Amino acid sequence: MTITDNPAAVTESVQFPPGRLFIGGEWREAADGGRRDVISPATGRVISSVAWAAAADVDAAVTAARESFDSGVWSRLSGRERSRVLLKAVEILRERREELAQLESHDVGKPITFARIVDVEHAILQFEYAASLGQHLDGSVREIPANAHAYIRKEPIGVVAAITPFNFPLILSSTKIAPALVAGNSVVHKPAGDTPLSALFMAQVLKDAGVPGGVFNVVTGSGASLGDHLVGHPQVDKVAFTGSTEVGAHAAALAARTLKPFTAELGGNAANILFADADLDKAIGTVIGAFVFNAGQFCMAGPRLLVERPVYDTVLGILGQAVPGVPFGDITDDATVVGPLASQKQLDKVTAMVETARRDGAQVVCGGEPADLGGDLEGGFYYRPTVLAGLSSDAECVREEVFGPVLTVQPFDTEEEAIAMANGTAYGLASGIQSSDIARIHRVAKRLDAGICWVNGWAVLDPAVPFGGVKSSGWGREYGPEALASYQRTKSIVIDLGEDPS
Repeated sequence: MTITDNPAAVTESVQFPPGRLFIGGEWREAADGGRRDVISPATGRVISSVAWAAAADVDAAVTAARESFDSGVWSRLSGRERSRVLLKAVEILRERREELAQLESHDVGKPITFARIVDVEHAILQFEYAASLGQHLDGSVREIPANAHAYIRKEPIGVVAAITPFNFPLILSSTKIAPALVAGNSVVHKPAGDTPLSALFMAQVLKDAGVPGGVFNVVTGSGASLGDHLVGHPQVDKVAFTGSTEVGAHAAALAARTLKPFTAELGGNAANILFADADLDKAIGTVIGAFVFNAGQFCMAGPRLLVERPVYDTVLGILGQAVPGVPFGDITDDATVVGPLASQKQLDKVTAMVETARRDGAQVVCGGEPADLGGDLEGGFYYRPTVLAGLSSDAECVREEVFGPVLTVQPFDTEEEAIAMANGTAYGLASGIQSSDIARIHRVAKRLDAGICWVNGWAVLDPAVPFGGVKSSGWGREYGPEALASYQRTKSIVIDLGEDPS
């Protein structure tokens, strides 16, 4: 598949109809016939179209999910039976991995190599791992002083609303859909309006794998109107949300009105602490990857580099030479590392924040501007990987999440100062330490306010290892048994055995 101006070509090539919602196991048009074009971030041109749903479509999707859950067609199956269906989905995903990689690459503007080896493979692993958990959905027996038999059941919650953002649509939907389904819930998925295609692909895969109609539903449309209606819907039992801190706080408030459980993975602005004793060759590669991966549109990116002063000038010099050489541009080229931002809106935001940094006195070590790459890439949303130095900790680019390929570099003198600087923002999703001192690594890691800390590496993620945020980066955990637990409710059953004859 190649980038194209034909609106239907992308979706036709992967066998789901353009301009349709997936509700009750069937493809259907939006209630009012609304549609919207999907724009390629790489070219600024139309690659497909999707249905643009209204509140009535959300109601229909929730009703389908509610009916499927209450009927027990999925929720009352054993965990092993549900696991077998998810493993069939894994088999289909492996057979169609290249189609899905091409779809995700063009829809999101990801370099094809990373779409293949990161996004698609990670989604497959997530479904496979969730299926393994379904093999042993055990409760427990509790011994109590009374003459009674007490046991604990783990049950599905009901109808789950899964709301995901534009930057990793396939991975971030899989982290919710897989554990929610294996636990026995029904799901209504609302992907980001800008990047909806992999959610529709997944709907067809799950249908083909044998997930009954109504158990998994997809509505595409406006985040503001559809998201609010879905989160506040009285028939939705739990909300799983990934997105910005601002929108997450708004969604949490809506969910609280009906007292439904709410988990949220929100914004991040991670600090990567580089000590003078680090292996600089390895550390510099880690630092660059941590801020350019996915064009910096990564809530667990490392956009803040804190460098111990003895090696500060050396590190700046190496970054200034190395970053401009990172392969940048054409997402269809296997060598490309950095592609476009996901939309004109995101490009405008990053541009504005870097201009503010200039006014705040930033030294632009490299980059610092949008890129017009011309040819077939003319009109794409490209921003050159950028390194900024000389900013104070209260500068906007240091304090707030840029969500683009922008790195700020600040010096520190002591371990205590580095910890204070790292913890000095409202966020607490990820963190990093580059050092060869094992005692220091343990000492610093336990004091960093973040849900995950990477040491001498970055973004090492596995479905078995939970991640999530603290402070303004949200609450709850995805991946691991911890994720499964958030899609279950606990029921205690106590049976009075009568008078003890002894």
